[in-house]
Amino acid sequence: MNIAIIGTGNVGGALATAWAQKGHQINLGVRDVLNFKGRELLSNINTQVLGILEAAEKSDIILISTPALTAIEVVKSLGDTSGKIIIDAMNIIMGKGPEGYNNTTDALLDNTQTRDIVKCFNTTGFNNMQNPNYGNLNLDMFVAGDSIKGKEIAIQLAKDAGFAECYSVGGNDKFQMLEQFAWFWINLAMIQGQGRDIGFKLLKR
Repeated sequence: MNIAIIGTGNVGGALATAWAQKGHQINLGVRDVLNFKGRELLSNINTQVLGILEAAEKSDIILISTPALTAIEVVKSLGDTSGKIIIDAMNIIMGKGPEGYNNTTDALLDNTQTRDIVKCFNTTGFNNMQNPNYGNLNLDMFVAGDSIKGKEIAIQLAKDAGFAECYSVGGNDKFQMLEQFAWFWINLAMIQGQGRDIGFKLLKR
């Protein structure tokens, strides 16, 4: 797959590395190709850096992992997204998000052409994206959205990143719930002092 990574910080960098190692073409989309966070990602195979618009144009899938406050600005900078899949890995933190929205994914939908937008890779820390293995188990990931095609791609990419499964939690009406799930992890890890090396696994009996 040709994947644009918009937001080359911890989350975007972890996923860019995992996906490049699985053979996907990674197009890092940045404002300044000479000076950007995550320059070390260029040492990965199948990875190049481009301006945001060009990265989006050359890709079928776009991961957005920028700060939530910039969500609308970023999605508008992608150009015409018709026919593309957008995966939203953002969360509104401490109320800092797009004005008038309780989650970032609805803001993306309202400001771009494609309807194939899903929320995924937002419910755990970047360290778990670098290594989702816990002993003899791998963590699970979760996705929400109406787009069947978008969810199929997100599920495949979650498995390519090393997650055991990626479970759908519902449609567009579950975007906010996934952001609340992210806050559940943040609360346990940071506020309750459990540390970042915790994660979620769906067990069945």
